Amino acid sequence: MCNVKAFYTLFHGMISREEADQLLSQAEGSYLIRESQRQPGTYTLALRFGNQTRNFRLYHDGKHFVGEKRFESIHDLVTDGLITLYIETKAAEYIAKMTINPIYEHVGYTTLNQEPTLKKHLPHSQEEPDGPTPAKDDHNTEERLTSLVRRATLRESDLAPKYEKVHNFKVHTFRGPHWCEYCANFMWGLIAQGVKCADCGLNVHKQCSKVVPNDCQPDLRHVKKVYSCDLTTLVKAHNTKRPMVVDMCIQEIEARGLQSEGLYRISGFSELIEDVKLAFDRDGEKADISSNAYEDINIITGALKLYFRELPIPLITYDAYPRFIEAAKITDPEKRLEALHEALKLLPPAHCETLRYLMGHLKRVTQYEKENLMTSENLGIVFGPTLMRAPELDAMTALNDIRYQRLVVESLITNEDVLF
Repeated sequence: MCNVKAFYTLFHGMISREEADQLLSQAEGSYLIRESQRQPGTYTLALRFGNQTRNFRLYHDGKHFVGEKRFESIHDLVTDGLITLYIETKAAEYIAKMTINPIYEHVGYTTLNQEPTLKKHLPHSQEEPDGPTPAKDDHNTEERLTSLVRRATLRESDLAPKYEKVHNFKVHTFRGPHWCEYCANFMWGLIAQGVKCADCGLNVHKQCSKVVPNDCQPDLRHVKKVYSCDLTTLVKAHNTKRPMVVDMCIQEIEARGLQSEGLYRISGFSELIEDVKLAFDRDGEKADISSNAYEDINIITGALKLYFRELPIPLITYDAYPRFIEAAKITDPEKRLEALHEALKLLPPAHCETLRYLMGHLKRVTQYEKENLMTSENLGIVFGPTLMRAPELDAMTALNDIRYQRLVVESLITNEDVLF
């Protein structure tokens, strides 16, 4: 057990390292704060540990810190620092070996979070089509719409694919003794002892987080909203191929809105669109977006566009964005298709599957362009900036990219049957 104690001392003004060392040499764990002689206005924490004085640049932004951890008082900072120094010194060899033989693969997280079998919402013996179910007698209309919503997350297969997902680790302060779920060793320190996955709740040392497999299985207890949630996180949490909001909105639009003039171009009332968003965040796949709740189909198209706009990582991701823009600049049609095909390979599986489904839907929208007046070019204008966002480009470059964003979406719609 560490028995080194932190001894409080006052600010000592502008003194040298040598003077600080002499003052602290009397007691292990003693410390002081001094102003730097080389850089006036900056401060150094001098701490006695292991029979030597260690110096750390001290910062303050409302809390005190010398590294990532921030503390209410210097005393807490020093106490935590002494615990860390003691353990890292006395158990350095053991710490180095902690991740070599983890318990992670045998017990704990991977055992407790096995991929659950997706519930079968409806028994069916054949492949479900992407498009709307052909209309039947009028008295079956309500039943048909209900059926569409119920099978919104079903398509080629009952089983959702096992998309790979990295853990969303955040520095976390654990209350009371806590052990790492990767290596099963104790987490030490007063605060910020380790990291916690915000999506699945996995608790590990910071160093262990670097070797944990990309097998995060988000838990609905942690994923508490639909909008503004990472796309892969959402589909893994609900164990579906695509976000249920995309499936449900598209099914509803195709059931009653394909011939609506200005579909996707005309905006619905923003307050009602916000209501749909809140309904999905609150009720998930149980949200009611039928004509009984929202007669205007533009409310549903607005909610779908809003979902894509609020994705923290756009449907066409920041990493893939440059390749798509480069492809759009190619004038030769065949070479452009080849470039787009290669760019699609850069998308995460859940993003690519969602884009495929959306483009299939928009292709069907264009098949009714005589009624809805929405061509692939018009839809490209609407969805270009919605699905693509320039990664940290200057305003002028981002403005110039708008026409290429339109061309990307227009090409994806027109060549949907070839590219996907």
